[in-house]
Amino acid sequence: MHGASREALAAARERLDALTDSTSVDAGSLADELAAVTALLHREVSLRRVLTDPAQSGEAKAELAQRLLGTQVSGTAVDLVAGTVRSRWSQSRDLVDALEELANTADLTAAQKRGRLDNVEDELFRFGRIISSSTELRAALTSRSATTAAKSELLRGLLGGRAEGTTERLVTRLVTAPRGRSLESGLESLSKLAADRRDRMVAVVTSAVPLSDTQKQRLGAALAKVYGRPMHLNLDVDPEVVGGIRVQVGDEVINGSIADRLEDAGRRLAS
Repeated sequence: MHGASREALAAARERLDALTDSTSVDAGSLADELAAVTALLHREVSLRRVLTDPAQSGEAKAELAQRLLGTQVSGTAVDLVAGTVRSRWSQSRDLVDALEELANTADLTAAQKRGRLDNVEDELFRFGRIISSSTELRAALTSRSATTAAKSELLRGLLGGRAEGTTERLVTRLVTAPRGRSLESGLESLSKLAADRRDRMVAVVTSAVPLSDTQKQRLGAALAKVYGRPMHLNLDVDPEVVGGIRVQVGDEVINGSIADRLEDAGRRLAS
């Protein structure tokens, strides 16, 4: 997002945080309601254009949202959406993207309040690895010919009772309403959003063998010192990493493995 939309999203995030800080607000229920509003505005293009029309006053757009949603979702959800449409948005799609992010954040906040956010982060990462290694599963979950019910049932079979309820809800929403995104990019966005709940960065660590608890603690502390923020480690094992580790933080790759060093040496010799 750029310009006005970025500022509007920042304000919406602050409003959501203020709401979910209250013990009287059920963040999980709020997530479901925001997801329903997201689906409505994604489907009703003309409505979202009206709600983001710069020629209309913010108050007029908020009143319209209140009239439309007042009997459909809770007062908390209505107030949050009304406050969001009061802001100025650069594109109508940005409003839908923002509401979707708020829904996902509310679900992650509910998991955080239950002390289960770390589990959700790890499960999202592991599910992403499963998807990348199974062409058949990815095809089943992204097939345009498969119904939403069929995809939801497949995910229930994969995740139901094996993963956190939050993980299952987030993945199901992503799979059944991708909104033009790839499954991989959607999972990556969810992982980053989960990390942001603790103001942490995510490091993808690949090693030839599983790291010990001591190694994980030392690596996490070292990366936190380098980047100046707490670091969540997503751990992956790849036997092709001959020794050491390979760390990726965002777009930056720290090549610390023997395999990478051998490859670099080979390139230097070839040149």
